[in-house]
Amino acid sequence: MSPKRGDRVTVPPPGDEWDVRFGSSDAVRGWEELCRLALANTRRCLEALRSEPRSRSNHDRQHRLRGDLATHRHNGRDLEQWEYEVTSGGRVRYVIDDGNRTIWIVYASPRHPKDTDG
Repeated sequence: MSPKRGDRVTVPPPGDEWDVRFGSSDAVRGWEELCRLALANTRRCLEALRSEPRSRSNHDRQHRLRGDLATHRHNGRDLEQWEYEVTSGGRVRYVIDDGNRTIWIVYASPRHPKDTDG
């Protein structure tokens, strides 16, 4: 069975790691495409999201978005929105739900999102 919106990205998180779930059907499709094109990088992304979603150790690869993109409304709540660079063009955007210790992937694609162009 294929994953859908709300499904966990992989097995339940061990210990104190974060739960990572899909925030939209488009994110599911994009994640699967990233896995096909760049599996090792996508796995590193998942590991980073599970262990340290707010890591600042590699700002070029993982960072909070700014301006209008700094927050994203998900399930009726405004949450911090971050981005992880999987490949030179591929991105995963996610929001952090501290209350449920859940990361919601709201965008995943091997193509760079157009809203940051310009």
